[in-house]
Amino acid sequence: MFIKRAVLFVLTVVPHDVDNMKIKESFISLKSLRFHALHGVMPQEHVVGNDYTVDCCCAYDISRAMTSDDVNDTLDYSKVYGVIAKEMAKPSALLEHVAGRMVEKLFDEFSGITEVKLTITKLNPPFGADCDGASVSVNAQR
Repeated sequence: MFIKRAVLFVLTVVPHDVDNMKIKESFISLKSLRFHALHGVMPQEHVVGNDYTVDCCCAYDISRAMTSDDVNDTLDYSKVYGVIAKEMAKPSALLEHVAGRMVEKLFDEFSGITEVKLTITKLNPPFGADCDGASVSVNAQR
């Protein structure tokens, strides 16, 4: 398993007042996490594996962190990455199963997450198509 690149986006778009602004919603996102993993229905996929990307966007109230500048007042995205990496390391036949485990673990481990948008993409699916990948996406609310 490896990670080549991860891009963090924090989008503030949970109603809260911060100074003179009203925060409607806020999100912590991890984009293009890269992994090599052993997921798939075909036997060779459990031997040679495939490359994957994961995009994860968590709805989380970041209003306290906006004024405190303290990591304890926000969702620690390195811990979110840890959950995703741990689940990617467990071989499964279906990406749907991997995605379901990830969302369940994120909700279990981080009580402040109210919604998770997750996409897992297999970059070279073994069905002979010239494509950028095959994906499973889920949008789950607590």
